[in-house]
Amino acid sequence: MKLHIKNGRLVDPANGVDAVQDLFIVDGKVAAIGAAPAGFTADSTIDASGLVVAPGLVDLSARLREPGYEYKATLKSEMQAAMQGGVTTLVCPPDTDPVLDEPGLVEMLRHRASKLRQARVHPLGALTKGLKGESLTEMAELTDAGCIGFSQAEQTIVDTTVLMRALQYAHTFGFTVWVRPQDAHIGRGGIAHSGPLASRLGLAGVPVMSETIALHTLFELVRATGARVHLCRMSSAAGLELVRAAKKEGLPVTCDVGVHHVHMTDADIGFFDSNARVTPPFRSQRDRDAIRACLLDGTIDAICSDHTPVDDDEKLLPFGEASPGATGLELLLSLALKWADEYVEQQAGKGGASALARALAKITSDAARVAGLPAGRLAVGDNADVVLFDPTARWTVEAAALASQGKHTPFLGYDLPGQVQVTIVGGQVAYRR
Repeated sequence: MKLHIKNGRLVDPANGVDAVQDLFIVDGKVAAIGAAPAGFTADSTIDASGLVVAPGLVDLSARLREPGYEYKATLKSEMQAAMQGGVTTLVCPPDTDPVLDEPGLVEMLRHRASKLRQARVHPLGALTKGLKGESLTEMAELTDAGCIGFSQAEQTIVDTTVLMRALQYAHTFGFTVWVRPQDAHIGRGGIAHSGPLASRLGLAGVPVMSETIALHTLFELVRATGARVHLCRMSSAAGLELVRAAKKEGLPVTCDVGVHHVHMTDADIGFFDSNARVTPPFRSQRDRDAIRACLLDGTIDAICSDHTPVDDDEKLLPFGEASPGATGLELLLSLALKWADEYVEQQAGKGGASALARALAKITSDAARVAGLPAGRLAVGDNADVVLFDPTARWTVEAAALASQGKHTPFLGYDLPGQVQVTIVGGQVAYRR
C-alpha cells in the first residue's frame, strides 16, 4: 500500500518540522517527506489542505476495561474512541479483572487488541500480585509477554520494604516503575481536594500532603536504588516543586498529568456534579496554574487522557457515591490544543517552537520518550501512524457523539478546538470522519 498525503501542514515536534510538506507512505512506513521517493506511484492520495498532519497521539493512561469490566466498556468501543481521537499508541494500566499479573493475561489482551487493527496497545504489568502490595510479580516474564513497565494503578504499597525491593529488582533489569504518588493513609476515603470548597460541601478531603509525602518516600527510595520511576497524574503545585527539585538533582524520574487537570479545578465540582468526580481530585486554581506552567517549562513530561470509562449505574449517583473517572481518549487532542490556545500563546512568546508544536509534543514524542516506545514521530523509516486534524474546527462535547462506551466527562457541553479528520495506523486508514 502506497499512500500520498499532500498539501498538509506537517508538524513533527520530535524532528523540529513545522511546514507545509507532503508525506509519502510505503508498506506501513514513512518513505519520504517533501519529495516523492524514486518510482513512487500512489495507490491512494489524501488531500490535507487546511489540515495539520501529525504523528499519531501517544496516550500514557487509557483504561480499556477488558478483561473483566466489559459492562463499563469493551476493547472494540474504546479502540474506536482512540481512532476518533487520533490516538494510535496507548498504555493501559493493570487494574483489570483479573489483574494483569500473569503473562497469559497480557498476551491475551495484546492479541485481542491486535485483531482489531487499530491502536497499538502496550500494557503495564502489575507490580505486585493481585495489586495487593505484598509479593512481587514475575517482572521478567511479564516483560517478555509485552509489558513496558510495572504499576500498582490506584493501589498503594503500604509496606515500604516491598516497594524498595520492587525498585531494586526493576533497577537490576532496567524496568520502569509507574507510580501515582499517594499516601496509603492520609486522605484515605477522601473524594475531593481538601480546602474551603470541600468543607462547604461537606465532602471528605484529600490533602495535597497525601501526594507530597508519597513523593518524599519515593525519591528517597530512588536515591537508594537508582530505579527509574514515572510519576503518574500529578495534581499539585507542591508536588511539582518536589519533582522539579528531583530532576535538578539528576534523579531518573519523569511525570505526566491527566488532561482534565490541565483545565479543571475543585470549583468545577459545582453543585455535586459527579462527572467531576475523578482521581486524583481536581485541586485549587493555584495547583491548576502550576500544572500549566510546569508543562511549558518541562517539569511535566507529558499529558495523558487518564481515560477511565464509567457506566451510568456507577456515575449517576450522589457525588460521594459515584465512581471516579471520566472519558478522555476523544478529548486528548482538543484539550491539549485548548491549553496551547489559552496559556502557551501568552507565555511562550514568539521564540522557539509554535504553541501547536509544543502542545503536540506533550501527547506525541514526549509521551513516547517516557514510555520508551518508537512512536510519536514521522521520520523516514518510522511506523506510519498519523493523525490529520483541522485545528480551526470547533466541536461540542456531547455524550451521543462519543464512541467510548463511557459517556461521562466534566467537559460535556464545552466547545473545543481541533477535530480529527483521518487516523492512520501502520499506513492504513483506520478512521475517516
